[in-house]
Amino acid sequence: MTLLADLLATVFERRARIGPILRRDPRSTEALIADLMAATSETAALALARRILQRYAEMDDAARLAFFRHIAEALGLDAGALRAALDAYDAEPSGNSYRAFTAACEPPRQELIRRLNQVPGATEHLVQMRDDLRRMGRTEPALQALDLDFRHLFRAWFNRGFLVLRPISWESPAHILEKIIAYEAVHTIHSWDDLRRRLVPEDRRCFAFFHPAMPDEPLIFVEVALTKGIPGSIQALLAEDRAPMAADEADTAVFYSISNCQPGLAGISFGNSLIKQVVSDLATELPGLKTFVTLSPVPGLVRWLEAQEIAYDPRDSKAMTALAAHYLLQAKRPDGQPVDPVTRFHLGNGAMIQAVHPDADVSENGLRQSAGVMVNYLYDLARVEKYHDRYAERHEVTAAQPVRALAAAREKATAGGG
Repeated sequence: MTLLADLLATVFERRARIGPILRRDPRSTEALIADLMAATSETAALALARRILQRYAEMDDAARLAFFRHIAEALGLDAGALRAALDAYDAEPSGNSYRAFTAACEPPRQELIRRLNQVPGATEHLVQMRDDLRRMGRTEPALQALDLDFRHLFRAWFNRGFLVLRPISWESPAHILEKIIAYEAVHTIHSWDDLRRRLVPEDRRCFAFFHPAMPDEPLIFVEVALTKGIPGSIQALLAEDRAPMAADEADTAVFYSISNCQPGLAGISFGNSLIKQVVSDLATELPGLKTFVTLSPVPGLVRWLEAQEIAYDPRDSKAMTALAAHYLLQAKRPDGQPVDPVTRFHLGNGAMIQAVHPDADVSENGLRQSAGVMVNYLYDLARVEKYHDRYAERHEVTAAQPVRALAAAREKATAGGG
């Protein structure tokens, strides 16, 4: 897989920088953008795009905000032209009128982003640019619309067909391992020894998606523990003194941490494809694996309990289990989907809620967000598609009977004033 990634990367010119520093251009950034949009020569367009990217890299936040506002306003959608093109197509549908309509549907700033991306190494810079845009433009509708243009293009550029799955091991390049430590978003990797314990033993795995245009930047990675039976505590799973087991003795693969690495790719879904690919690869490598589950946090639980003014005590295991089950099954957004983002993610992938565990993550973060509770989401390969369809069509929450019983007991106690 690493060889394949390297071969694909040669197609995209593996350069992290956007080229040599060019002599200072006296034109304003706005003039450079206008000239790039008008350029008909590929050589001239590349030089202009490189100048714009280098100019952007030198800007402070105030200048970058002005840059985004200019693009949003000067290169936005022409509503009048769009209406006229739609009327023309409605009056006389044809290849030409449809072509004119689709062209009018696309704001010129999408073409600007494409032209900037023609510079070798520019993709990574555009991902960072979108991160800046999301950070600065949350309250401005015009900038939110510009973000949608970035996301539209990124969904095409980062579709599954371009992604390469690589195993991460102790032999992976040091700069990749450093990023795994930095990007771990669920269970902090405290040291190189901690990372070694997650990569070296035979019963541990790690996999990451990469894109050939960003070969040294993981997009998302998952950490996997091979176990006998389904675990109910992250502390036990990551204990320093645990005894590793032979991989072929395991009957369960546990996905205990999934971390997105690039904020500039928010809204671009990788997790679904990652889990399915890893499940397929592990099932092929280790036929003895019969169960595929997660050990997941419940990041919205404490926030929801406090918003509902529900008293809770993380030390009361029985009560916390029932509260968490009720939250997972009954707490819904206005659109009918579960409040909890991790629940939405796994149910949307076709998993089911298998079990709820109190005292499962007693770290500071685990107590602050989840009151120590963790959840197993089961990926039953024979039923994944059925569960996915149920959720997609009706937002149906599929859960094991013991979890449903816990939620029902909590509802009964609440109805009785308990």
